[in-house]
Amino acid sequence: MDQHNAVCKLSEINDGELKEVNVGKTPVLLARVDGNCYALAAHCTHYGAPLAEGYLSGDRIVCPWHHACFNARNGNLEEPPALDSLAAYPIRIEGDEIFVDLPAEPADRRTPEMAALDTKSDDRTFAIIGGGAAGYTAAQTLREVAFQGRIVMITPEDRPPYDRPNLSKDYLQGTAEAEWMPLRPDDFYEQHGIEVLRGEKVKRVEPGEKQLIMESGRMVEYDRLLIATGGVPRTLNLPGSELSNIFVLRDFASADTIIAAAENAQNIAVIGASFIGMEAAFSLTRRGKEVTVIAPDKVPFERTLGTEVGAMFQKVHETNGVKFCLGASVKGFGGDGSVEKVVLESGDEVDADLVVVGVGVRPATIFLEGFELHKDGGVIADHFLSVGIDIYAAGDIVHFPDARTGEFSRIEHWRTAMQQGRVAAQNMAGTPTPFTGVPFFWTTQFDATLNYVGHASGWDETIIQGNVADHDFLIFYVKDKTIKAVAGVNRDHEFAVWEERFRLNRVPSPDELKNSEASRVAV
Repeated sequence: MDQHNAVCKLSEINDGELKEVNVGKTPVLLARVDGNCYALAAHCTHYGAPLAEGYLSGDRIVCPWHHACFNARNGNLEEPPALDSLAAYPIRIEGDEIFVDLPAEPADRRTPEMAALDTKSDDRTFAIIGGGAAGYTAAQTLREVAFQGRIVMITPEDRPPYDRPNLSKDYLQGTAEAEWMPLRPDDFYEQHGIEVLRGEKVKRVEPGEKQLIMESGRMVEYDRLLIATGGVPRTLNLPGSELSNIFVLRDFASADTIIAAAENAQNIAVIGASFIGMEAAFSLTRRGKEVTVIAPDKVPFERTLGTEVGAMFQKVHETNGVKFCLGASVKGFGGDGSVEKVVLESGDEVDADLVVVGVGVRPATIFLEGFELHKDGGVIADHFLSVGIDIYAAGDIVHFPDARTGEFSRIEHWRTAMQQGRVAAQNMAGTPTPFTGVPFFWTTQFDATLNYVGHASGWDETIIQGNVADHDFLIFYVKDKTIKAVAGVNRDHEFAVWEERFRLNRVPSPDELKNSEASRVAV
């Protein structure tokens, strides 16, 4: 039986506001835009965040947790990391009463409308090298923007695209099962005409012939190409590196290998105090292991987040039993067949029967001959993410110009890769779309979840609102008298606001910020 419920009064929700109500046992989000009211599913289709705690900017809803964005008028997906749109429900106004009509079994999401494969209508082939965040999002977006030709996604892994950020989080600590990790079930790709060539690695790209040559000898011809190969973990070429039980963490296979080895290990050394290293330390501690983090920095995240935030995370980890050996460089490893210790340049040794190396990644571009590459190996793209005739790039490999400053940067974040995959697909399909996405990432370690919006490769000063030690703060990174980025804990709604400030170029000056509560004011 359908449900026809009066949920609240129109006068109780102001223009530009979000409000969660219930229709029976079903939570519903009301959004009021330009005097009109709309009813949508109440929780984000990514991780289920309550959208009423997010931010409504015009007709754009920003999720408070991971900044997926939806259209408030119809629930349509506008920005990842969500993959599905929100369900939209019929609404009617009688006097001052708002009624929402729900079916007996209301859905909370819907797959975006996608075109069907029809090679008679479009005989082109669009190839995607890489089955990660950017590659998957591009494939879905191509169908969303009505491309009906052949889509071929090529991945060296033996599985379809999956939730890579969780490898170092829930999956490594054992709270997420392997079945939970795929972004879509296998039949999704068949249903929407997306070919996934698993276990295939591209040996070279031949732009003149528009061909991809695989290491297996297989050849794929393309009309347009997206290169989204991501990163390759850096390793340490040091004495003893050949010992067993020394691992990097990047893909499903490496995570499974670490998990299996950890069953028989107790003292684990993590080399590197940035995101992969610190998340791995958190997750392996949750498995009951003794973990020591070794890094040359004075505090974790020193170069990306600064000393104040780094010291906070160090204290969080130490409170949970993680040990640190900071200001230290690794000289080599010792052991008889399997690693038993990490030897430091100082001569000190750290006992370890398992080592995780998390010292960054390099762009996976070694197969790209004849392309213009940055000195770090990344490809250089224009505002449309183009790197050549009918060739685009997205994700960890691409240096792109910031839409607001023109400065080139390469960002290794999951959401940014998805944003770029979406824009690259729109350009491939023939709709010129400059990349204007605002970088955003998050990390959760023990009881601290940090958000970061914007991008600052360096800074002249920081401005702190709140208290870092109490895990309730915003820290602003200022360079050349401009706020470049914001990080913080326990300020979800404000981060949604700041996402829109950056997107709309409405960022206050540092002086305005210091002299007001600008961070708490709507855009």
